[in-house]
Amino acid sequence: RDPRDAWAITQRICGVCTTVHAITSVRAVENALKMEIPLNAQYIRNLIILAHSVHDFIVHFYHLSALDWVDVTSALKADPDKTAILGESLSSWHLNSKHEMRRVHARLKHFVNGGQLGIFTNGYWGHPAMKLSPEVNLLAVAHYLQALEVQRKANKIVSILGAKTPHIQNVAVGGVANPLATDSQAVLTVERLMAIKGFIDELDDFVKNVYLIDVAAVGAFYADWTKVGKGVTNYLSVPDIPLDTKGTQFGFPGGFVEAGDLGKQVQIKSFNDDYWIKGVEESVKHSWYDYSKSGPLHPYKGETKPNYTDFKDDAKYSWLKSPTFYGKVAQVGPLARVINGLAAGHAPTTKYATAALDTVSALAKTKVGLDAMHSTIGRHAARAISCCVNMDMLAGQWSSLLGNMAKGDLTTFNKPVFPKDEVMGMGFHEAPRGALSHWVVIDNGKIKNYQCVVPSTWNACPRNDKDEPGPYEASLVDTPIANAELPLEVLRTIHSFDPCIACAIHLTDKDSDTAITVKAV
Repeated sequence: RDPRDAWAITQRICGVCTTVHAITSVRAVENALKMEIPLNAQYIRNLIILAHSVHDFIVHFYHLSALDWVDVTSALKADPDKTAILGESLSSWHLNSKHEMRRVHARLKHFVNGGQLGIFTNGYWGHPAMKLSPEVNLLAVAHYLQALEVQRKANKIVSILGAKTPHIQNVAVGGVANPLATDSQAVLTVERLMAIKGFIDELDDFVKNVYLIDVAAVGAFYADWTKVGKGVTNYLSVPDIPLDTKGTQFGFPGGFVEAGDLGKQVQIKSFNDDYWIKGVEESVKHSWYDYSKSGPLHPYKGETKPNYTDFKDDAKYSWLKSPTFYGKVAQVGPLARVINGLAAGHAPTTKYATAALDTVSALAKTKVGLDAMHSTIGRHAARAISCCVNMDMLAGQWSSLLGNMAKGDLTTFNKPVFPKDEVMGMGFHEAPRGALSHWVVIDNGKIKNYQCVVPSTWNACPRNDKDEPGPYEASLVDTPIANAELPLEVLRTIHSFDPCIACAIHLTDKDSDTAITVKAV
């Protein structure tokens, strides 16, 4: 296929991780062509990236994992007025009022009296691992419902800039397809950009006065979970939010921290950083694939030859490959991003990490340090910290775009030129779930090989060639289980990674024992 088609195809790997594949794909092709990208295009992409990430983080905590910690039925026993007093003592969020808590309490009671819990139907209610008081549970339920409305603001930003969501339509190899103007209603105008600024302000209020506080509160009440779920402490992240046309200056840093030692971080500095490019390999010893030779392969030489053999825990048991960085298992995601940000002295990361740990310490009435981050709860805290950092960057990128337009620069696209020779390119992106990379080999203007190394591959991978467990497996060792028939504790740790493995799904014909392939013509 034409490399300019790749972004539209690869973002359909998943119905959740859509935007991230589109961005990473065009970066890979641009990297192969050694292209520069107009500043306006970088700013627009960055706004989409950051808004998408904020949306992902809010949905992950409140709607995909908070109910691992919150007992909804217990909230029925809460005093709404006491809940409001608690909420107002924690932050200035305007919907922590007595009126709002009474309304939520009545709504929840209506669910139960109707014989169903509606959106709260599936949960481990009354599980012995649940510890929150009725008032804290009610506050969490209120914020769950409020987050349903708030997360839409982030998606509206993506929709305005990307034409639709999921599966944005505006990116292109060489920039974006958004014409800029100050007077035409048919393109991206200042009026539309002002609407985006309004959504940014609303999101900022919720993220810093609700999300960050709620995560800190859960961490304080479940302090024992700062000692659970540690697993792999090799942390890998990539730099992102490019601030120049060449991809050499970034809004937040990336790097590799081995064994949790911040003092020995090696930074990854650009899209052309050899340290990153030479370090990534994938093995399939325990994966349902065959390689033409033994041992791991670099993505440029990667192969994807499915061979399903049924689940065999001592042999092959996963559709995921096993990535390593210079032969080492690595954890990616918000915790890796925060650890690398702290190691690099990144001021925004340091600011919000300090605020989160100080809030946890105040609520727990004991000093909680950085060591607590290497845990199940720590991954949630890191995601909230990253979300705050992203909000500041979102506002900054909005200002940068308007400032550049004010200078008279309205360029959003540089036309790509494909050589006849074989060229290779790599694009990476620090996606919500962690380091994502696409690797493309182009020959005579057509794609010769294409490999994606995705965040959940790093975290959810099976054992590698050395039989070392990946982050998911390692994090579950010694997890306390109150009830083996209701393993809520396992869900808590796995959910803390924000698992998404749609990209590892394959259709198999059980009669012929062959994988189903689809060819686009």
